Amino acid sequence: MKIKTTAFFLVFSIFTTLPISAQSYNSQRPKLIVKMVVSQMRYDYMNTLRDNFSRDGFQRLMNEGVNCTNARYNYINTTTPAGLATIVTGSDPNSHGILSREWIDYTTNNKINLIEDRKYYGVGSIEFDGQFSPEKLISGTIGDELKKNNRNSKVISIAINPMSAIVAGGRNADAAYWFDPGKGSWATSTYYMTRLPNWMDRVNDREYINGFNDRNWTPTINENNYLFDLGVDMVNNGSRKFSLGNLFRRKNNYGNYENLTSSPVGIDMMVDMARQAVIYENLGKDENPDILIITIDQTRDISESYGSESKEMEDAVYRVDHCIAGFIDFLNLQVGKENYILVVTSDHGASDPYSENSRHHGGMFNVTQFKAIMNGFLNTQYGPEEWIVDYNNKSLYFNRTRVFERGLNLEEMQSKAASFAMQFRGVAHAVTSTALQNGHYSAGIMGRMQNGFHPKYSGDIIINLMPGWIEETDGVVSSSGSLYEYDTHVPLMWYGYRLSGETVNNAIDMTDISPTLSRILKINRPETSSGQDIIPIINNIEK
Repeated sequence: MKIKTTAFFLVFSIFTTLPISAQSYNSQRPKLIVKMVVSQMRYDYMNTLRDNFSRDGFQRLMNEGVNCTNARYNYINTTTPAGLATIVTGSDPNSHGILSREWIDYTTNNKINLIEDRKYYGVGSIEFDGQFSPEKLISGTIGDELKKNNRNSKVISIAINPMSAIVAGGRNADAAYWFDPGKGSWATSTYYMTRLPNWMDRVNDREYINGFNDRNWTPTINENNYLFDLGVDMVNNGSRKFSLGNLFRRKNNYGNYENLTSSPVGIDMMVDMARQAVIYENLGKDENPDILIITIDQTRDISESYGSESKEMEDAVYRVDHCIAGFIDFLNLQVGKENYILVVTSDHGASDPYSENSRHHGGMFNVTQFKAIMNGFLNTQYGPEEWIVDYNNKSLYFNRTRVFERGLNLEEMQSKAASFAMQFRGVAHAVTSTALQNGHYSAGIMGRMQNGFHPKYSGDIIINLMPGWIEETDGVVSSSGSLYEYDTHVPLMWYGYRLSGETVNNAIDMTDISPTLSRILKINRPETSSGQDIIPIINNIEK
């Protein structure tokens, strides 16, 4: 899994000696696929904020590319790992198996982290801080298929968060890079390589990183043009003047880089990292197509902390808009518009901000209280025991070892618990794993709950909260993880290679992205893919 180091002159000489038929074949597919996933970006931003977007950012994508206005995830657990996995595998969580960052192992009752792996060590970070790998991913990605078809193709994934970088990259990526805020540097793990490539010395230069970290968070557009009314640090003493410098007061003075993981300044750094990867890895420069995945995690942190309708989140979207404008100009010069496809989308949306004084419907769901009361109910039914192992990702996990040791009927216990769970304020639906595993629901709420269920990783009771309700978490006022419109409806825009301006209003499932790109790249679909070709995209390219 080493990054390709073939010199450009060698690639060029080989290309010029290819038979005409091979040259013709390769000219009929793009040389580079770039996926940019802006975390927790709701679709309605594209309409609400459109007039404030720059001409060359989101507006260029919507006017000159193919703008899919009706793209949605079709499952309940709209989390970042699940969304990224759906984008790259072309399947829902019931197939790709990624529901969230963690789950409970029924055989040991231990919590399992999706990417933690003690066999590997950090590279570019403190070695014990980077013990990650994609070995728990059970489904192949479009990047994996590309590597099978073209072993000299490159697949590179970049994100602030290691979870995002690893899930988006898949098992056979040449590299997954993430930012280590403790050390203030870009890093990877020994799963991918034993040392960072030489070009990363520049992006990890201390003076260069500090150049981003020392910036203040200042407004991206004229302060009088912001549309959202909510805000915390961007409003100074109730006036409409912006004041964001306080966000950069370092907890440990000089050397703390957490600001880059949770502010728009870090978005600038991320996109610049992507530019360096394109240049120094020669992406899109030969007959073997490459894939670059960029996941912007900062927007999720900003939305959760300040609210999906805060000035902070609005400003972050404008910063993404400006970065997209510059990145498209860069790709046009470096790769050529006729040689790449840029896909811009999101891993999920977000709830409206919760506030006790808000008129929005919704509330905070107390997970700790829910677990305790559910365990107490099972005690009254089956005797004193720690029946509930844990709650994670809208799921209650039973202590199945004790259930079986006591000779109890698991299905009966699940059914009673699900019925009791419906009495909790904020719970809209409670379904057993047995019902989801044995039944078949083709549509509606139950269909979406089943699409987000995996028998190996889901809990015994899966709940769906009322609209607007989120799990109570310190510092979080907007969140994802539901099957409602605000979480499932996301932007989806295509730009570049053979694509011309078109608005597509047809319903599109987010599982359709990888099958469509697979056809464009002339490779097999990922093995669990259930999506369909997006016909307007295919017609636009193959016309």
